[in-house]
Order: sequence, then structure tokens, then C-alpha cells
Amino acid sequence: MPELTVIHIALMAITAVIGAVIGWMLRGNRAVQEKAAVSAGWQDQIDAQRREGDRLLEQNKGLMEQVSQFQASHTDAKNRAKELSIAVQEAFARRDELQREIKDIRSNLEVAVSERDQLQSDIASRSSADDIVQQKDARIEKLTQELENWQNRLPPLIERFRTRNEEAEQLESELDQARERIRELEAAREHADEGQTRIEPVTHPDELTDGLDASNDPAEDYADALLADNDELGDEPEDDDDDDNNNNNYDDEAATGTHGLRNDLQQIKGVGPAIEKTLNEMGIFSFQQIAEMSEYDIDRVARRLKGFRSRIYREDWIGQARELRDQAIRA
Repeated sequence: MPELTVIHIALMAITAVIGAVIGWMLRGNRAVQEKAAVSAGWQDQIDAQRREGDRLLEQNKGLMEQVSQFQASHTDAKNRAKELSIAVQEAFARRDELQREIKDIRSNLEVAVSERDQLQSDIASRSSADDIVQQKDARIEKLTQELENWQNRLPPLIERFRTRNEEAEQLESELDQARERIRELEAAREHADEGQTRIEPVTHPDELTDGLDASNDPAEDYADALLADNDELGDEPEDDDDDDNNNNNYDDEAATGTHGLRNDLQQIKGVGPAIEKTLNEMGIFSFQQIAEMSEYDIDRVARRLKGFRSRIYREDWIGQARELRDQAIRA
């Protein structure tokens, strides 16, 4: 076996150093590549959050415009109701005035008729006096003319009274409609307030944090509240008989405990207070029921929620319900 000299040891040391340097360089290149990949991923996430922030900002602007239109409509309805109330009061005053005029005319007519009858009786009793007869005839003629004048004036006054009375009734009907509209608008505003539809300011895109979810933001809660208000104001879905039959089935299942206890459906992203209320009215109370929904059930819920079919699939309500159900079972 050859002896190891200093040269051999030096060569081995140099070789080890060179290998360590090469390994260090390769590791550095790999670290640079990994850092670039991580930076690109973070940049994509930041861009996505900024786009989402811009979308929420536009949506907030649209909702603000809707609120402004609602307030303007409410103000116009109040002004219209005030104008109609004033017009009705004026019509009632005019009607009372015409009634008083007609009453006076009738009393004058009665007086004239009584005077005529009295004159006729006087003429019959005093037919022997020519001068008295002539005076009475002149008086009768005068009263007859007055009577004819009053009779000619009475029909137009009666027609005017009827016209004014019809106008007053029409104005009163319009006033009732305006008051009903105001009550509907106030009820819609109260339901919107009860649904916590206050529009929060949108955070700047640069300040958005991880975990941002657009399905439970205040804008969509406002939309849910408007949806609930429309349902309560009389917007009934189609195929009421089919929905009632299925609601009865859901109610029977909930009563017998087939689907378990009542769950907080707002844990599903995209389900707000108004949507949860609508689902409860349809007999849906638990994650189990949503997890087992068929295409027919989805169509029925979409009709009741006014075209939310794409949202049900987009936000994966059924998948979320299954996960929440499994979590509840494991707990």
C-alpha cells in the first residue's frame, strides 16, 4: 500500500473544497429558483385580492345608487300623498259649499211655492176685486219667473255638485293608493333595517387580508334583505302547489327528526339571514337536508330565491353542507 504523502493529502483537501463549493453553488441556484416561484405565487394572490377589492368597490357603488333611488322614490311618494291630501281637502270644501248652495236654493223654492199657493188661495177668495186680482197676478207672474229662474239654475248646480263629488271620490281613492304605497315603502325600509343592510365602506385593496370571502360580505347581505322584502311584499313564486306539497314533506321530516336537529345555515358561505329564513319557510333546517338535495330540490329553491341556481352551484352549498354535517358528526 503506497504511503500518503503531503501532496496526496493536499490534493484530497483541494478536491473536497472544490466539491463543497460546487455543492454550495448548486444549492444557492436552487434556493433562488424556489424564492422566485414563491414570490410569483404571492404576487398572483395579491393581484387576485386587488381584483376582488375592485369588484366589491363597484358593487358597493351600485348598491349606494339603489339606496339613493329608493330614498328618492320614497320622497316622491310622500310629496304626492301630501298633494293628494290637499286636493281632497279642497274638493271636500267645495262639495260642502255646493251642498249649502243647493240647500239654500231648495229653501227659496219652497218659500216661492208656498207664496204661490197662498196667492192662488187669495185670488180664489177675493175674485170680486179686480185691482187686487191684477196685483196678485203680477205677483204670481213675478214669482213664477223667479221660480223658473231658480229651476233653470238648479240643474247646472246639481251637475257641478255631482262632478265635484266624483272628483273628490277619485282623489280620495288616489290618496288611499298613495298611503298604501308609502306603507309598503316604509315596511320595505324597516325590513331592510331589520336585515342589517348597512353598507360598510370597502377596504382599500392593498389592505385586504387573507381569507377574504365575497359570499358573506355586507353587499350580499343587503341583496338578501331586498330579496326577503320582495317576498314579503307579495312576490309569490310559480308552482305554488308543488312547493306547498314539498314544504309539507320537509316539515314532516323536520318534525319526525329524520334530518336531525336545527343547524345554523348561515355557516354556509353565501347564506345570509334572509336566505336562511326563506329556507326555513320551505322546511329546510339542517345541513343534512341541503347535503341530500336533488336537482328538483335545487330548482325549487332557485325559483323561491329568484334565480339563485348558479349561485348554489358556484358557492357549492351542497359540498359545504356535507363538510359541516361531517364536522358536526365528528364533534
